[in-house]
Amino acid sequence: MRTLVVSDLHLGGRTGVDVLRHDPAALAALTAALDGVDRLVLLGDTLELRHGPARDALAAAQPVIEAVGAALAPEASVVLVPGNHDYALAAQWLDARAKPLGLEATVKPQTASPLARHVARWLGAPERVVDVSYPGIWLRDDVWATHGHYLDPHGTVPTFERLAAGVMSRMVDPVPEPTATAEDYERIVAPLYAWIHASAQRAGDGRVGAGAGRAGKAYTMLQGGDGHRPVRVRLLTAAFPIGIRGVNLLGIGPVSSDLSGDALRRNAIDAMGQVVARLGVGAEHVVFGHSHRTGPLPADDVTEWRTPSGAWLHNSGSWVDEPSFTGADGMHSPYWPGGAVLVEDDGPPRLLRLLTD
Repeated sequence: MRTLVVSDLHLGGRTGVDVLRHDPAALAALTAALDGVDRLVLLGDTLELRHGPARDALAAAQPVIEAVGAALAPEASVVLVPGNHDYALAAQWLDARAKPLGLEATVKPQTASPLARHVARWLGAPERVVDVSYPGIWLRDDVWATHGHYLDPHGTVPTFERLAAGVMSRMVDPVPEPTATAEDYERIVAPLYAWIHASAQRAGDGRVGAGAGRAGKAYTMLQGGDGHRPVRVRLLTAAFPIGIRGVNLLGIGPVSSDLSGDALRRNAIDAMGQVVARLGVGAEHVVFGHSHRTGPLPADDVTEWRTPSGAWLHNSGSWVDEPSFTGADGMHSPYWPGGAVLVEDDGPPRLLRLLTD
């Protein structure tokens, strides 16, 4: 089965960084890549449900999702794997579920949530087979895919979600080691996502909900600023390491003040390696997204992308335009939008960069 995996489309966000809504050439590149695909896996954060009410995100995302559905062959199937920004696609089902999740639990969209039912209809259901799978999906006996948000409790970069997960871990105990279950992660992340979603539903026009994330702006300032308000930037840069030490003293970390490109890459790889090990994922290959950093790229040390348990990691990147991360590298940046992973009947997953032309 020829499977295309794409993640982090973030359709419907209020900041306008989701390229598929604003760049017809980008949408054409994605729909062209669907030719000959037997299965499309939308590996989380397909929708941006943290910026404002879900109805707004759905209305904005509908034309793109319908275009994707129309580009697929009639017999092709689609699997929705919720991420942290569109967790509400499955929250209703997950709250009511009595059985353990394991590594893959699958349900029909109408059971998962009303939001998932809308998305499935735009993709072509009920004529087309559309499923919701969480926390991941087995693409082959040796390939497992998940959005990747379970890595947040193990990260060292002080993102909003890492710090929030640290606070929750103090309240409900951290993810156990050496082995854990999906439920161990869910008791930390699910309450955070519920609060963030409730905030977004009440965000006024022109504003974004709490937890929407402003990582790009903060990253730019901490890396030296964008040329504006230099005094403020210098003060923030000087105070940042002190704040990190305070966070670690409170037991919310450990996190680091290192925000270099190398640190961001290692953060995602190392933390995902912990998830794979603790969940006991017996796959040779693990595909994830979440960090928006495609890889491994030709310039990467490929051995860095192998987990201590022996699995090879593959990151599908994103479809958002983040100049704060791409910088002067442009399309040569690992954060350039348009990433996808192709999984065929045999051979390792293959990273595609559909917008580098």
